[in-house]
Amino acid sequence: MASRCYTLLCSTSRLASARIALAPLASRSRWLATETVSSSAAAPPPPSDPRIGRIVDDISGLTLLQAADLVTLLKSRLNIQEIAMPAASAAAPAAAAQVEEAAVEEKPKEKTIFNLKLQSFDAAAKPKIIREVKALIPNLTLIDAKKFVESVPQVLKENMPKEDADKLKEVLEKLGAVVVLE
Repeated sequence: MASRCYTLLCSTSRLASARIALAPLASRSRWLATETVSSSAAAPPPPSDPRIGRIVDDISGLTLLQAADLVTLLKSRLNIQEIAMPAASAAAPAAAAQVEEAAVEEKPKEKTIFNLKLQSFDAAAKPKIIREVKALIPNLTLIDAKKFVESVPQVLKENMPKEDADKLKEVLEKLGAVVVLE
């Protein structure tokens, strides 16, 4: 068996210049079949600049780890940003973890819209608070304003800006009401 392989290798090395003579042998040997397929593939055109040809030769001689180091070095030297590829399956968990970390690092935004809620009131200040509630809520009669105040806790105003809510809270607290901003 070894002698047949050796004979075959010697004969193919002698006939390297004549590829046509290998065609009958190619059907008998898997190695020769792959050799003829790879040799029949179109070779890339030579680069116009000889420096580029040398760089390509040097890069193609690198190992996989050296090529990865080369890529990271080039990215840092040329200031190339990492971008997330939509079809990257291995990078997806890492990108998701970075997004989660970024969301945790962000401070919660300060609330700007508030609801003004009447929690309770002083019994002596009840008439003043009823008048103020009637003034705040349009289309509210005096009887409806009285029922509203007596059924506390109730939301007086919704979706108010912070400044307006603070002003209204101060007014109602001066009258004797306990008001909460939600």
